[in-house]
Amino acid sequence: MVKIKKDNILPTVFSILWSVLTLYPFITTLFSSLKNNDEIFGNMFAPPTVFRYQNYIDAITGARMDRAIFNSLFVTSITTVMLVAVGSMAAYTLARFRYKILNYIYVLFILGIMLPIHSTLIPLAKTVSTTPWLGSNSFFTLMLIYTAFQLPVTIFIITGFMRGISRELDEAATIDGCGPVRILFQIILPLAKPGIATAAIISYLFVYNELIFAVIFLSKPVKFTISLAMLYFVGDRTMRMGPIFASIILAVLPMICIYLIFSERVQKGMTAGAIKG
Repeated sequence: MVKIKKDNILPTVFSILWSVLTLYPFITTLFSSLKNNDEIFGNMFAPPTVFRYQNYIDAITGARMDRAIFNSLFVTSITTVMLVAVGSMAAYTLARFRYKILNYIYVLFILGIMLPIHSTLIPLAKTVSTTPWLGSNSFFTLMLIYTAFQLPVTIFIITGFMRGISRELDEAATIDGCGPVRILFQIILPLAKPGIATAAIISYLFVYNELIFAVIFLSKPVKFTISLAMLYFVGDRTMRMGPIFASIILAVLPMICIYLIFSERVQKGMTAGAIKG
């Protein structure tokens, strides 16, 4: 039997309550995804008496959740790679080089964080429509937009981590004959992995769940991301709640799987971020 010290009773109770509050909506949604309307409206919180797996089939065939999930994972993964690559190099320049102009550039990136991204919809739509190599219904356009708006956050996080790395490492590497590029890839990036992981997690969540830009720039169902597919599916299925709840479970399932696979890296990145902050 596990013994809990008196000093740990309150944190343990709080952790249990927080876990229940966090898991309860997911469990309720899972139960509702296996019910019909009568069971949902009768007692939404009770387990299903009969498991109605047809709700998941209806969600997959009606909303094409399989295609939407693939589109979202594709856009999110490529965008995250772009953000980490560009953000890491920019953060390295801002954190390790001592030029006054870099301070002003860093301030501009910080101001970019404060900008409400959806306030730029109208000029952005005009820019996309008048630029030959861009256009609607293009994943490339969507990835560029996500990268542009999430890049300030990525640079801010990674720069903070890189500034915490001792400059003596750079000086020692320079004496040994290493150039800036070699110092970045062999010394700074390995030490900044927690910061890069934290930035990647935040970026991944933002892009995967984003809706407004997808609504504006994607109109073909074959291009729909998960958020957009669910939006139209809910509008078409207002009379049947079971498939709607099933689509929610299908939407969050990839993120749960990704977390389970990379849980150790996620925890290390978040913990390191808290310590640095």
